[in-house]
Amino acid sequence: MTTENKVKVQLVRSPIGTKESHRATVRGLGLRGVNSTSELQDTPAVRGMINKISYLVKIV
Repeated sequence: MTTENKVKVQLVRSPIGTKESHRATVRGLGLRGVNSTSELQDTPAVRGMINKISYLVKIV
């Protein structure tokens, strides 16, 4: 796989105080603490998860 098929996501806000489903989405993306990053396959499912918690993450 090349880097064109990957997306790198960084958690920039804490999920404390958010909905449980949003916290589960953060964990599902492989993000742990604030400023942690994860490199994931660029699929519609992953894009949907990023869109759901867009206020917590940024794409690096």
